[in-house]
Amino acid sequence: MSARSRSSSPEFDPLAFDQDFTPLPEYKAPTDTALDFGGLLPEPLKLHEDLKTGCGGQLWPAGMTLAKHMLRYHGDKLQKARILEIGAGGGLVGLAVAKGCSFETPMYITDQLEMEELMAYNTTLNGLNDKVKSMILNWGEPLPEAIVALKPDTILAADCVYFEPAFPLLLQTLKDLLALEPNATVYFCFKKRRRADMQFLKAARKTFTITELEDQDRPVFSREGLFLYAFTRK
Repeated sequence: MSARSRSSSPEFDPLAFDQDFTPLPEYKAPTDTALDFGGLLPEPLKLHEDLKTGCGGQLWPAGMTLAKHMLRYHGDKLQKARILEIGAGGGLVGLAVAKGCSFETPMYITDQLEMEELMAYNTTLNGLNDKVKSMILNWGEPLPEAIVALKPDTILAADCVYFEPAFPLLLQTLKDLLALEPNATVYFCFKKRRRADMQFLKAARKTFTITELEDQDRPVFSREGLFLYAFTRK
């Protein structure tokens, strides 16, 4: 999948938005959802959404966008990949990739302790325990031994930009991961909700090479304030 330098067009450049233009979504009651991502999955992914332990327990737009992108453009390119999802919430992106893509090394989906039970539940719900391992990974802390041993080269991060005090912690974890595997790519999708969200992107540009990913749905999701990038080591 090709990537190109970010256009300076103010229509789609997140740094061009000066105001808080997108309200935070309303939370919803626990529910079960089936997703085939517009036919990209022959058998739908089953996802239990539950906010009892945190907002990561529901489906968010950036996760849908990134999952669709990975299925559409990377479905047959991950055979040798070592895959890690950070900030996985209920596991939407990683589980979609696991269900729709072939790869030899089991992937890890990770989040804080509060999301561990839901990640494991959704993994079992889809019969993916042989392909997916869920574990705790706290941003800003030393990487778990299992992740160090894995040396992930394909890192998935969707809707991780939402809480300004966590920005330095997220940046540190991304730095650690790309130091561990210098040839890794971080597939990063987020929804711009506040002016503060752009501070993360400004800081990331100082450390990483950031390119916008081509995607046929970009005209649609850009209008919704969603942005899709690849981060690589400078």
